[in-house]
Amino acid sequence: MNRPQNGNRSVKMQHTFSGILIGVAITLGGCATTSGVEQQTVANKADPYENFNRKMFVFNDHVDNYVAEPISNAYKWITPQFMQTGVFNFFNNLKNVNVVINDVLQAKFSQSAEDTGRFAINSTVGLGGLFDVAKHVGLEQNEEDFDQTLAVWGVPQGSYLVLPILGPSTARGIPGAVFDTAANPASYIGMPVQLVSMLNARASAEGALKFIDEAALDPYVFTRESFLQWRTNLATDGKSEASDVDGFDDEPLDGNKGTASGQSSPGNADASNKAGFALRLDAETKEFEQASHSFSSVAQSFDDTAKSFEDAGAKLDKLKKSKKYAR
Repeated sequence: MNRPQNGNRSVKMQHTFSGILIGVAITLGGCATTSGVEQQTVANKADPYENFNRKMFVFNDHVDNYVAEPISNAYKWITPQFMQTGVFNFFNNLKNVNVVINDVLQAKFSQSAEDTGRFAINSTVGLGGLFDVAKHVGLEQNEEDFDQTLAVWGVPQGSYLVLPILGPSTARGIPGAVFDTAANPASYIGMPVQLVSMLNARASAEGALKFIDEAALDPYVFTRESFLQWRTNLATDGKSEASDVDGFDDEPLDGNKGTASGQSSPGNADASNKAGFALRLDAETKEFEQASHSFSSVAQSFDDTAKSFEDAGAKLDKLKKSKKYAR
């Protein structure tokens, strides 16, 4: 995915990373509880099967609460943080094979060269991907999949769907997921190793799940809108956000297009547009602030644990040397 430039880069990356966290969480079937909240079905053209989807949402929620979450908590309890980081890096590195394929299919040849270099560096210097060495030389992780490739080829998104166990998807995303599974080397690793990957992903998504549970009045709608916005952002390489921001200048606070077109003084219209921009921007980003902050904390934790892993390796080397001299 082409990375945004200048001042908007950090904001857009935060939104994208927040969406990734939420996407990982809901793909595993973990959603916020809906008990005690009266659900009101609101017609949405992207969600024509909402009644069915809500039932699957509740089913996935129960599976997460009674199966995935307890096992994930046990995994976190017995697994040191540096090992969780290493597992995440390992499977994230394997995913780069799929990223490179979709780079080529989308004619992003320059990016495909960078992603190939990232995979090569992490697979060798990074000890099979356990360490994300490539990011320290400026090769950031890109997110490309076959769903995005189909979008580039002009295939419409289709209806929003919630699949049993697998979680949110779209009519376009289902064949995309099939292709991505076939292209990902992790799919051909033994089931025990894949189970570790799933547990590690569920553990990493804990912060996003809690955020949905605590912040959303209707977790189903919040999950749906977050998922669709995240997928749209990926499919357009972040251009959808830029177009949304550009549209603020033409929309007044009260929704009266005549005011914006010159019926009031230019100074008042400019002030109104600025106020409208501030309010709309705050409304759209308020729900993501906590998730963005959560991701920043997780990223910092990854760096810290990677350093502790290196320190532990150095201590082991010293211990081996001391035993050698003792002999």
